[in-house]
Amino acid sequence: MESTWRLQGGRSLTWGQQTYVMGVLNVTPDSFSDGGQFNDLTAAIAQAQYLVESGADILDIGGQSTRPQADIISLSEELDRVIPVIEALRAGSSELPPLSVPISVDTTRSDVARAAIAAGADIVNDISGGTYDPDMLPTVAELGVPVILMHLRGTPKTMQQLTNYEDLIGEIKAFLQQQIERSLSLGIAKAHIAIDPGIGFAKTYDQNLEILRRLQEFRTLDCPILVGASRKSFIGHILNQPDPKQRVWGTAAACCAAIANSADIVRVHDVKEMRDVCRVADAIYRGR
Repeated sequence: MESTWRLQGGRSLTWGQQTYVMGVLNVTPDSFSDGGQFNDLTAAIAQAQYLVESGADILDIGGQSTRPQADIISLSEELDRVIPVIEALRAGSSELPPLSVPISVDTTRSDVARAAIAAGADIVNDISGGTYDPDMLPTVAELGVPVILMHLRGTPKTMQQLTNYEDLIGEIKAFLQQQIERSLSLGIAKAHIAIDPGIGFAKTYDQNLEILRRLQEFRTLDCPILVGASRKSFIGHILNQPDPKQRVWGTAAACCAAIANSADIVRVHDVKEMRDVCRVADAIYRGR
């Protein structure tokens, strides 16, 4: 599958030629791995620059933690966390040039998506697959921007009690297919849709591993596939490593497995290390 997302400012992403590295920038006080590290403007800008210098192809900026048991913040608080960072990165400064890589906004709220795109973001990354906010998919259609649709059940507070599936892959695919069809019916172009099976969201340890093993089965949906396994608890379980920041090489193994099974984007915290993983995995599995 080769197609291209043509974004604002002449930016583009061409699928099928390489694995793209999406660097995570959580401007939150409570994300599971890096909460509180980058939730002021100066720290966020410095981290964004570091991620890009380390090889990030896309920067994913989010102001609402989605870790298990996370509290939902107000709309105004999410806007206050996210929009100034995007504006500052696109504007640049005397010390730093304007950020040139694509920016995705990690949000489930249409108002945040709209404001983020106006501030200079290119992509909407919705962990609810467009289900939390009934205005999200119509807003994406109106804005004419790409969207990443993820599978989950429930909310961050309830999702880990909602892990009973009769057919794990079949049910995830059915949800994603439903949301793809809804997106198309609202006017979102098929070429503007990517999917994410939602590793760690309403999934058990064994289910996360099954998704990675069977990732290629999502290729029948004919959309780019994002995998977000970075530092997650299933890796900590395997390694007996409670500290998410010490799960770098476990994350590397998960990313390599994802690429071997058709991932187009890996969403990661440790960009420098995963950039090397992608280059070697692409050479092996894509012949590039």
